[in-house]
Amino acid sequence: MWKKIHPDSAILNSPNPSINACSGNHRPTLPAADPTTLIVWRKSLLFNCDGFTVFDSTGNLVYRVDNYPKCKNQGEIVLMDAAGKPLLTIRRKVEILSESLLDVQTKLILGQYWGIYAGETRSAPRFSARKQMSFFRSRTLARLTTSSVAVAVGEGYEVEGCYKQRRCAVFDERRREMAEIRQKEAVGGAAFGLDVFRLVVQPSFDAAVAMAVVVLLEGMIGSKSSPIKG
Repeated sequence: MWKKIHPDSAILNSPNPSINACSGNHRPTLPAADPTTLIVWRKSLLFNCDGFTVFDSTGNLVYRVDNYPKCKNQGEIVLMDAAGKPLLTIRRKVEILSESLLDVQTKLILGQYWGIYAGETRSAPRFSARKQMSFFRSRTLARLTTSSVAVAVGEGYEVEGCYKQRRCAVFDERRREMAEIRQKEAVGGAAFGLDVFRLVVQPSFDAAVAMAVVVLLEGMIGSKSSPIKG
């Protein structure tokens, strides 16, 4: 099963364009960086855990999410590297507005929000995420806003498509595709269903953040057992 899940590098990685030798004053044109293609398996490698296991194009483990069903840290999920080092923590929060109406306190839930934090920190999230709430049909699933000094504050991303069918993408404010979730094609006639899929990340986007978006979508739309279920 392990060998079937990770992608075939011969299929995924097209050969790099050759650079012709310089002649005269002409300089070679450097090839553009290729997107990173990851294979996401919606399963933890640990016994009695839910989560994700993520491989690169050569089959190496790069990210993991391990959620114990009775973990005390309900409401948060930690994305780790292959060695178990926390990279990002996704936490769910609900913003509430209190209004006084005819001397009666009425609490209005404005929406479902999540924060994406560096490591296991609890302050200054790198991103704030909001589930798209609309009475009309919309392709937008979620919106992310950056809030870290490391990036431009207020820069935003939208997630569009259908996560349940593993067909969705992350776009920046200029409508450039930063990451895409795709179904994985069958290998040797064996289909993988929805539990194994591709995550294609552009060079200008952080692959760990792209994986955090997958975890968010699973909590917003996917598994009912997710600790950050919306």
